[in-house]
Amino acid sequence: MKTRRLMTGVAATAATALVLAACNGATADDPDADPVDTDDADSTGEAQDSSVTIGWNQSFYEYNNDSRTGNATANANILYLMNESFRYFDQDLELQRNEGFGTFDMVSETEEGMTMEFILSDEAYWYGGPEPVEVDAADLMLYWAAHSGHRNTLADDDEVIAQVEAELFDEYAQEGDDGEPEIPEEIQDDYDQAVQDEAAQRLDAENEVFFNGTRASTIGLIQDVPEIIADGKGVTFDYSVPYVDWEYDFDVGVPAHVVGMRALDIEDPQEAKDAVIAAIQDNDVEALSSIAAFWNTGFQFGDTLPDDELVYLSSGAYLMTEFQRDQYLTLTANQDYTGDRPAAIQEITVTISGDPMSHIQALQNQEVHLVQPQATPDTLAALENLGDLVGVYTGDGPTYEHVTLAVDNGGPFDPETYGGDADTARDVRNAFLNLIPRQEIVETQVQPLYPEAEVRHSYTQVPGSPDYDQMVETNQMPQTWPVETDLDAATELLENAGVQTPVPVRVMYDPNNARRSNIYELMRESVEREGLFELVDVGDVNWGSLLTDSSLFDASLFGWQSTSTAVGASSANYITGGFNNIGEFSSERVDELFDELSSETDAAEQANILAEVEQILVEEAFGTVLFQHELIAGYDSRLQNIDPIPLAPTIFWNYWEWEFQD
Repeated sequence: MKTRRLMTGVAATAATALVLAACNGATADDPDADPVDTDDADSTGEAQDSSVTIGWNQSFYEYNNDSRTGNATANANILYLMNESFRYFDQDLELQRNEGFGTFDMVSETEEGMTMEFILSDEAYWYGGPEPVEVDAADLMLYWAAHSGHRNTLADDDEVIAQVEAELFDEYAQEGDDGEPEIPEEIQDDYDQAVQDEAAQRLDAENEVFFNGTRASTIGLIQDVPEIIADGKGVTFDYSVPYVDWEYDFDVGVPAHVVGMRALDIEDPQEAKDAVIAAIQDNDVEALSSIAAFWNTGFQFGDTLPDDELVYLSSGAYLMTEFQRDQYLTLTANQDYTGDRPAAIQEITVTISGDPMSHIQALQNQEVHLVQPQATPDTLAALENLGDLVGVYTGDGPTYEHVTLAVDNGGPFDPETYGGDADTARDVRNAFLNLIPRQEIVETQVQPLYPEAEVRHSYTQVPGSPDYDQMVETNQMPQTWPVETDLDAATELLENAGVQTPVPVRVMYDPNNARRSNIYELMRESVEREGLFELVDVGDVNWGSLLTDSSLFDASLFGWQSTSTAVGASSANYITGGFNNIGEFSSERVDELFDELSSETDAAEQANILAEVEQILVEEAFGTVLFQHELIAGYDSRLQNIDPIPLAPTIFWNYWEWEFQD
């Protein structure tokens, strides 16, 4: 039976790059926002009477950055300016506690597990609605329910999709040339739509609970319902094992009172919070079904600022006041905020353009004051040519470019395409990866800007980091897929596999991104040699949202952006059902290794575990890594204290220290 994985209505639209927790966006001008004469911020933390405009490449599109669709750099940057967290990273990448928002501590630790305590400040509020509403235990309880998976009645939306596909297959299938039933190409779209519609209805149905932001490898370690403490301002809970990354993990997500009000049709915020808590504590499936459905999709934006002001509240320094999708977004200093990181600039406008040169031109015209364009020789030269009016930052970036293959979508890299023959599918994947010209890509697309740049050979470690050499020695990536390519090996692999050539491979990428378009062309020229493969260009400006549906592509080309220094930060990319595992890769041993890593405190053993993970990823031809991005930023020299870090949110991280001097 031929099947294709689909996105359903409950998880449809946007996402990224998945950033996917670890991804780099790209897409998508304007309002002029000339700076106003200003005075320095005073000692009370009041924002300067100034406005700053920032050029970015992808529009904000969803307030819930924890959902499967909303997990994108473009969303996370804006929410970092709007909402508070228990922690943040400083310029040295050291984890800093944000005690003005709340405190967290380990109460006890044993060989069996750990007891934690998270308590929110009395000054923590949600702003932007009819009246401020406290951030409290209800928000923490919802975070647990949404991320742990322990209130889901469905293991994954894939489970529902597969069930519906099987049920509708007999209705739509016809006998193929080989005598086996299949979906004819001319009605494939009708079949896909029928599956999507039916799956969406079931996922929205009563008595089924599915939060699509489940992160079972981390929050899932909190197996029991958290206990509410501190007069409703905090929770305490147990990790089922000693968890090495506990300081990075638990937090506040979307406002629980908003979810309760909209999902359960309750007008009073406190009553709504109480109802959310009760549903979680009592495992009320009917209520949780509605709560999860709204959590999944209720915070998605259209083309303009939503009529419902509750779906873009702020707990931090800025309020969202204007929004035009793919054009601009405006944030205004929150005058009621009393936390430790107040707005230093009265108004920040983020303008959107997929053309980095347009932002640099706007910077020259003083229409834009801060940009972070893609690092290319042209963008760096353009910034440097602006002279003393502009400061230029170059340094290590948080993003690495990669190619990931879809292995569970009925395509050329899926064993089911070959009757369940995993060896044949692996041979086809290896043949394809042997033809990706990694060295040529680096030499032509990266080295003109950074001559010292080289091909990256690790999935989890940055070149030059302490454990990088161990990863490469163990995973054998450069030997398995030579950087200069290996046509003979690819030919032999496909001959052994006995597959018909050319093998069609659909590649998803951002066609608005000049460098990625160049990389795609270099890949196409290389893999189509001798008629072995045929690349099908399915690049799309909305590539980020489409990555959550692997039925749309067989290979993806984009960048993962790091957001944390946690030991297990990469697990979501590789574990079965992982939040960022867009290719649907699954390995029991990889899952076991990340489970071991979550409780391993010895640094040497952590490296050994990750090295074995990488070895398996190469052996299974998961996909390959291309290069580490550099970070370039340009800023109006009147804008002071711009100090990007090589983790998301890069240029935004110290917004409370910015000053504008006219």
